[in-house]
Amino acid sequence: MSNKKTLFIGGIKSGKSLNAQNYILQNYILQNYILQNSFGKPLYLATTEFIDDEMQQRVDEHKEQRREQFDTVEEALKLYKIISTCKSAVLVECVSMWINNMLYHGFGFTEMKKELEAVLSLETTVVFVLNDVGCGIIPDNALAREFVDISGKLSQLIASGCDEVYHTVAGISTRIK
Repeated sequence: MSNKKTLFIGGIKSGKSLNAQNYILQNYILQNYILQNSFGKPLYLATTEFIDDEMQQRVDEHKEQRREQFDTVEEALKLYKIISTCKSAVLVECVSMWINNMLYHGFGFTEMKKELEAVLSLETTVVFVLNDVGCGIIPDNALAREFVDISGKLSQLIASGCDEVYHTVAGISTRIK
């Protein structure tokens, strides 16, 4: 899994996050065991910034799923800054929330693309989680359309830069690249 990039993409509550967590744990721990590296736990890069009661429940569920298997860093905007200094594998959960945060803070597609290109160029193992929002209807408002368009373009960028891509439906992740 050395310096490998992987994407798990699927609908909301499809099981992609749990499958991505299991994937990175199985592959990263096996690699470290074989190579006798001492990088420690993989890093869980949590991007959720906006918390209401319902989002807090989702965050709590994800924390319970990962328990003590990951070191966690919460960063809503600066993915490259965190990942570039990390010696262990990184799980980015999730790119969709990161896009949301970037839009909220006034960043556009160009800045997001540059940030992700920089992350993809790193010699670091990264597993990305991303909601597939392109299978629905065209939203009725400009901000939602912008989010869907940016998400679609960035999913293509990430997928093209990844060694493996998994599509998740009903808890089953199927390798598509």
